Amino acid sequence: MKYGHFDDVHQEYVITTPKTPLPWINYLGCNEFFSLISNTCGGYTFYKDAKLLRLTRYRYNNVPADINGKYLYIKDGDTVWNPGWQPTKTELDSYECRHGIGYSRFTSSKNGVKASVLSFVPLNDNCEISQLTLTNGSSEDKKLSVFSYVEWCLWNADDDMKNFQRNLSTGEVEVQDSTIYHKTEYRERRNHYAIYSVNTKIDGFDTSRDAFLGAYRGADSPEAVENGKCTNSMASGWSPIASHQINVDLAAGETKTFIFVLGYIENPEDEKWESYGVINKTRAKEMLAKYQTDAQVEEAFAALQAYWKQLLARYTVDSADEKVNRMVNTWNQYQCMVTFNMSRSASYYESGIGRGMGFRDSCQDLLGFVHLIPDRARERIIDIASTQFQDGSAYHQYQPLTKKGNSDIGSGFNDDPLWLIAGTSAYVRETGDTSILTQMVPFDNDMSVAAPLMDHLKRSLDYIINHKGPHNLPLIGRADWNDCLNLNCFSAHPGESFQTFGPSEGPVAESVFIAGMFVKYGEEYAQLCELMGDADEAARARKEVQAMYDAILKDGWDGDWFVRAYDAYSHKVGSKECREGQIYIEPQGFCVLAGVGVKEGLAEKALNSVKERLDTKYGVMILQPAYTEYHLELGEVSSYPPGYKENAGIFCHNNPWVSIAETVLGRGDRAFEIYRKTCPAYIEDISEIHRTEPYVYSQMVAGKDAKFYGEAKNSWLTGTAAWTFVNISQYILGVYPTHQGLSVDPCIPKGFGDFSITRKFREGTYHIQVKNPQNVEKGVVSMTVDGKAVDGHIIPYEKGKEEYNVVITMG
Repeated sequence: MKYGHFDDVHQEYVITTPKTPLPWINYLGCNEFFSLISNTCGGYTFYKDAKLLRLTRYRYNNVPADINGKYLYIKDGDTVWNPGWQPTKTELDSYECRHGIGYSRFTSSKNGVKASVLSFVPLNDNCEISQLTLTNGSSEDKKLSVFSYVEWCLWNADDDMKNFQRNLSTGEVEVQDSTIYHKTEYRERRNHYAIYSVNTKIDGFDTSRDAFLGAYRGADSPEAVENGKCTNSMASGWSPIASHQINVDLAAGETKTFIFVLGYIENPEDEKWESYGVINKTRAKEMLAKYQTDAQVEEAFAALQAYWKQLLARYTVDSADEKVNRMVNTWNQYQCMVTFNMSRSASYYESGIGRGMGFRDSCQDLLGFVHLIPDRARERIIDIASTQFQDGSAYHQYQPLTKKGNSDIGSGFNDDPLWLIAGTSAYVRETGDTSILTQMVPFDNDMSVAAPLMDHLKRSLDYIINHKGPHNLPLIGRADWNDCLNLNCFSAHPGESFQTFGPSEGPVAESVFIAGMFVKYGEEYAQLCELMGDADEAARARKEVQAMYDAILKDGWDGDWFVRAYDAYSHKVGSKECREGQIYIEPQGFCVLAGVGVKEGLAEKALNSVKERLDTKYGVMILQPAYTEYHLELGEVSSYPPGYKENAGIFCHNNPWVSIAETVLGRGDRAFEIYRKTCPAYIEDISEIHRTEPYVYSQMVAGKDAKFYGEAKNSWLTGTAAWTFVNISQYILGVYPTHQGLSVDPCIPKGFGDFSITRKFREGTYHIQVKNPQNVEKGVVSMTVDGKAVDGHIIPYEKGKEEYNVVITMG
């Protein structure tokens, strides 16, 4: 069942009913100011950091769902309605929400009045614009009243929802003309405030939530709206809001527009004012002056669209499969940009107050956006590396505002160090910029102990080398990529008492997954060493990679698939020897994509086992059989009910690893089969089952053991976005950046047909045509570059060259 459709011409998803299975959202903002907005106008807004600088409140776990938002109430006689349906939920005569690239547009009608709201964050200002257009489509004149509504958060979103004894006495506002100033905390910080303004004279306002809503009422039935008149309340403590009242006379056929601006203003710290209660409104007025007319708004909106157009043009495909084109050219890359901005910090599943930016998460996200914004990818790498410790380990998370490591979470996730190599390698291959490797980067954000980034990468590699277990496999630490596989926690096997392992006894649990990572990224580290002229270090790295390769084959192979790990007792995890959790997806995908077991014939066995034991119609499950009881020696992985999350759910994040692994073996049919099972464009028709947005990837889909098999959770902010784009763009379509130039070596399903790709790489634009006259899955028999035959499938990079015309023939 569908709840809308794709509009590929305008790069929009068109939602045709507000009653979607879950809120379907969009992200507004490209730089430092962001809003989440749902298809019913729910969501929240923040500047830089969703925890520390939250502008508006949002209520998770609320009933009804998806409250609060930025609401516009239209009162037409006794009828009150909202263009986005919520919160009054008045039955509308028509409804449409168009989520576009960096904007959302709501168009609804009721009793002859049409309302359209365009919401977006302009490129160069810290504000959100909502342009309301009202049209009287009836034959009679209309007298309407429009009421805006936002509820302020008292900045620190965590403190805002807990510290009532203080916060209920701190709210402060000011109203000047049509601008409402939220200056709570201004006495303390004296350098920032928020505004909500409209570009017309207002007929009333409210800044007190109690006054606007009325006693024991909700946003679905505000007393001020019901009465048709705001109270001009001035909040003092309690819960400040911002609401404008605009009375509108609309003649038959007449249209009027109003521009609402929600913004954040930060003045330099060194500015001084007469008293703690007086705010400098100059910057607010300067910003508001830019968005007073429809022409100004249209200009800002056109600039935003132009920005996204040039950005997404950096990689485009034209194939016979419109769904591949749709995802590659628009939605997958757009989601990669959102994960760049948010990591895992602020969504409808992450409240924005806990995780901040993830070390592992941000490194993986970089793989999907480095081709789009390489300069900002460089900055991100430096930010991430600055949270590393001198021994090569790192803070698992850091706060986006301070860029300091999160000491509450700390370190100990032993896959983290290798992801820094992965992200840096991707950046250097993309840009050719080796200067980043010599940039001085602090450890733990302390410049007194800074070292070149290349030294950080060496310490990442050495951390794994120096932390191996009894089988010469990497120690897992607190966990590896699978955060729930906590093998060094309380341990108990039949006949053994509970115990906690101390430093002298361990922890000794080992990860075959990290071993596969080491093989792949150890080789990429060696290539960086060669670029820097350090042949000895490259040789040392490759010697360690070979040792790890051998250790995997010796103790990481279980006969038909790769073992997942060894627990703190050196018992296998993910083995035929286990009653539950016999096979895990992670080492099958990552070991094979790293090349482990390919020449020995083991890789094919492992992937065949994945298809036989883990595959479903909705994607590849993370493990089987599901854990039906709690295993203390395994940690959190078995705490979930069967079929959910890490306990046999379909983790969309690691499905691309298996798909990439299949391309390593040249099995294009199977690689594409895996790709399409979790790809939103292919599963739009089952939205009533899938439930999350049909235009972006989700982290998890419930596996076959779950009660709600096929239901997705945790959409938008997931490494699925980056890894799936890497899979489809670099391995299936086959355009892979190397240090020598672009490699073009597709691995496609039979019947995919010819296709073309435009790819911007360094200074050049590559126009690539792929012909497949023999309908093969993999294999390049010839390549011409600008009409000249070139051996192999790597297009030689020529510094300064701006255009390449490439023809690849498969066979």
